[in-house]
Amino acid sequence: MTVTGTPRTGVTLRLLDKADKEIVKLDRAVLGAFYKFQHDFRRNPDAGGFDLKQLEGHDRLWSARVNREWRALMIRLGGDDWLLVSVKHRSHVHKNLDRLNYGINHVTGAIEYVDLQVVEESLLRRELTPSAAPAPAPAPEPARPKPLEEPLFAAYTDEQLADLGVAAPLIPVVRKLTTDDELLGLAEYAPRHTGEVLLQLRDGVPYDVVMELVTAPVAVTEPDTNLDTDDWQAAVDRSQTVVITDDESLQSILEEGDFGRWKIFLHPTQEKLVHRRYSGPARVGGGPGTGKTIVALHRVCHLVRKLPPGRNKPVLLTTFNRNLAADLRARLLSLGGPDVLARVDIAHVDQLATRVVSEADPGNAKRRIDDTAALREWRELLVEAGETRWSAEFLSDEWNQVILGQAVASRTDYFTVRRAGRGRSVTRAERAGIWQLAERFTQRLETKGLETHRQVAERAARLEMARKARIDKRAEEREERGGRDNLHIEAGSGAWLRYRYRHIVVDEAQDLSAAHWKMLRAMVPSEPDDLFLVGDTHQRIYDNQVTLGSLGVHIRGRSSRLTLSYRTTREILRDAIRVLGDADYDDLDGGADTLAGYRSVLHGLAPSLRGARSWDEEMDLVVEQLRAWYDVPRESTAICVPTNDMVTQLADRLVRRGITPTEITQDGPRSDQGVHIGTMYRFKGLEYRCLIIAGVAEGLVPRASVDAWEHTDPSRHQRELHRARSLLFVAATRARDALAITWHGEPSRFLAPLLPSR
Repeated sequence: MTVTGTPRTGVTLRLLDKADKEIVKLDRAVLGAFYKFQHDFRRNPDAGGFDLKQLEGHDRLWSARVNREWRALMIRLGGDDWLLVSVKHRSHVHKNLDRLNYGINHVTGAIEYVDLQVVEESLLRRELTPSAAPAPAPAPEPARPKPLEEPLFAAYTDEQLADLGVAAPLIPVVRKLTTDDELLGLAEYAPRHTGEVLLQLRDGVPYDVVMELVTAPVAVTEPDTNLDTDDWQAAVDRSQTVVITDDESLQSILEEGDFGRWKIFLHPTQEKLVHRRYSGPARVGGGPGTGKTIVALHRVCHLVRKLPPGRNKPVLLTTFNRNLAADLRARLLSLGGPDVLARVDIAHVDQLATRVVSEADPGNAKRRIDDTAALREWRELLVEAGETRWSAEFLSDEWNQVILGQAVASRTDYFTVRRAGRGRSVTRAERAGIWQLAERFTQRLETKGLETHRQVAERAARLEMARKARIDKRAEEREERGGRDNLHIEAGSGAWLRYRYRHIVVDEAQDLSAAHWKMLRAMVPSEPDDLFLVGDTHQRIYDNQVTLGSLGVHIRGRSSRLTLSYRTTREILRDAIRVLGDADYDDLDGGADTLAGYRSVLHGLAPSLRGARSWDEEMDLVVEQLRAWYDVPRESTAICVPTNDMVTQLADRLVRRGITPTEITQDGPRSDQGVHIGTMYRFKGLEYRCLIIAGVAEGLVPRASVDAWEHTDPSRHQRELHRARSLLFVAATRARDALAITWHGEPSRFLAPLLPSR
């Protein structure tokens, strides 16, 4: 029966997690038809044009017409409640209907949909069924039988896998997995819980631990321990689904990339981190593309929604620089809307420090200079003083990392402060001399009306620590009076004397200095859920070595790590990790960090590696590569280079070849049009479909001056090499689908693991 005219009410159309991954790959014309289909279906599912039919042999699976060639597959949950699980070409809808499996997981109670045909033929890229295996070519003589590869999960029984919540239709497939590539291919399309369980087991996590940490938190506990696997309405509330309420919300999920889908479909591991109650500061680590920033943003929304009503901003969201802070603001608005944004203060740490100092000294008119200008001032001071015992670089680092970095306020404090990571030890007498030079340098800047960002951060830390001390003293006095306030004090200056924030969330935590951490620690009371930080020290691109525990930020026992990348293909990821070599990386708290178990669920092309004889020839290679990506929108491609001069030269070359470039500044890209181009430092937090890293030559990456410290300051030499590796690692992992690396002359030593041995 065909019904037209008045729209129906009470129609619910939901989207199942991972169905969007299939839909987004549709041709643009088909995707447009799908948008129209879901809009019209929500208005009136009984319209005759949908040709709505129940599939043969299935009690709940239906198909509906999207256009002449494509059909939507939906599970009917009950009445007018529909769950969209797939979009298929009509020629495939009625084939292998027995390969379409759906049901309610007996452990998690969630709805799961599995297309075994897709899993076996498209993802595993080999025939898993013996009957379909091709016959071997005849051999001229008997050959030794090739030993069978050991299945990855041979150590576990079917019952054990089922008890962990692995989707029952996939257990026979899981039995045949023999390589990590096959496992990752399965994890991309398997129900999320199944993927997480299998990856944890493969990483060597004991069965009992996987049961405790992965399965138990999402297992359904019914009073009678029996789960009703026919109650689909209850199951949908336990499932990763989203109700499609308007065209714009669906479009954002499908077309905003990872962020669009992660606004809705958090991985179970991520979701647990977002909603967990922590007894103190907590840290989430993980490689690029694992969703650390997404977790931070969802965490902010979670904290805001637990706040009592009000108009203040008790939650701080902060990061390292202005560009990243602007991106966080836009994403939080998209995720939580204006109501959440209204309760959150978003500022990068230097902006925050400036605000604190300006509040204490509103008349300050000093000119801010960067570290490079400060180093020049150090050199001039040493020449004027005739000082030859120390290099300007050593003193600048000591001043930045130790004195300012740890908010050392006196000569006495400097004698006892820890100098972790500085390498070269100094005697008490040498510290006295260094302190004297630091005082002269500070006076020099004061006379010239100059200050550095690090000076501002150090002063802000001292101001906030002093403020915290007054707050704590006031609390002690109040407790001594039996909880009563001193009305005379509170009526005066004491009315404003309270902690600035209840919760602080920090993104890109690895790049903050010790002074930043001291300031943040003093801004929030030491209570549950006070500090939540995300970061990866493999991506540290500034020389800020800190041990959080020594700064009052105690994360021991509250540190977690994400290991699954959703952004970068495993081919790009493999080469990016090789660039890091065997260098050691810290965990921000005195221990070692690792990328063990870090992997991608995405397949793609291996990175392209090409050298040229000169920079002029290399720029031609870049143009050639961009033209090869003719089918990719220009704004989805980018080029990153080591220096600002190379940005200028390459931009000029592109213009002359008819390609529009747009430079990435500290405030982000200058325009929405054209190929983005900038130095490696500008690419932090960005993402592109296709990326070229040009100029990866010896002497540029790392820069030639780094090796000057190899014998004079070995510790700094290692730190600088670490930073250069991390910078290249960050750049490489900005690419989603394709990566090209070029150089001229001698390739960088960091590329040695990627190139054929000579």
